[in-house]
Amino acid sequence: MPIDYDALLARRFPQLQHRYGPRDVILYALGVGVGFDPVDPAQLDFVYEKDLRVLPTMASILAAPGLWAREPDTGLDWEKVVHAEQALEVLAPLPLEATVVARTRVTGIVDKGPGRGALIYTERTGVDESSGRALFKVQHTAFARADGGFGGPERGARPPHTLPQRDPDAICDLPTIPQQALLYRLNGDPNPHNADPRAAAASGFPRPILHGLCTYGIAGHALLRTCCGYDPSRLRSFAVRLTAPMYPGETVRTELWVDGDIVSLRASVLERGVKVLDNGRAQLLPAG
Repeated sequence: MPIDYDALLARRFPQLQHRYGPRDVILYALGVGVGFDPVDPAQLDFVYEKDLRVLPTMASILAAPGLWAREPDTGLDWEKVVHAEQALEVLAPLPLEATVVARTRVTGIVDKGPGRGALIYTERTGVDESSGRALFKVQHTAFARADGGFGGPERGARPPHTLPQRDPDAICDLPTIPQQALLYRLNGDPNPHNADPRAAAASGFPRPILHGLCTYGIAGHALLRTCCGYDPSRLRSFAVRLTAPMYPGETVRTELWVDGDIVSLRASVLERGVKVLDNGRAQLLPAG
């Protein structure tokens, strides 16, 4: 059935609780490739319980609604829904352990027209249940490739961030391992396309792909490593467009442009020369 614009915009999501602790903090960091140099003290701070720190991009997985597009009341052809954009606004540093509560809401739907798909914008604000303090705001854009032409508004798409027209100020290459997707999925993302070769082949991939949020976390690692001296408290916001899938075992090259407190970035895989993230924008806070 086609999208019911009013019903989808008013869709009520359940409030979710997500309890995490030091083990989950370490698992997330390992899942996005931190610790590839196991004797680097800065990386050990995120994967070893002594002096443990939390990666800001871990907020992207906390109290997330999962594969909600599969639910029949959405009217979406979920097998053709892809992750298009991801954004994070840091409202307070993530504690080492907490129970986060959040409710997702649909904030906009753009009808690109018949044969051109639709954009669905969602947002959730994560709150520390014990203190009531808001910790983060996460925005997600889904591209429903088969669901355009339902009669919704054609305007309202968010314009992409424009990258500077000069050579990047820094480049950061980060490896992934062949089992990266199998490790990352333990953070609570069981999509079969990231683990089952048959499911991947049915969607046109030669082998399982890496989760888009894992690629996002790897670029976040590159940002912290290159521009923040591994200080997670300096990240204020981080947004990207996801432009192509990557495969576990590939090397991610992140190009970064630094203009004051704004960092622009894009990422590609060296082995195939394919751009996987684009139009990235991060805002940093001063050191200390």
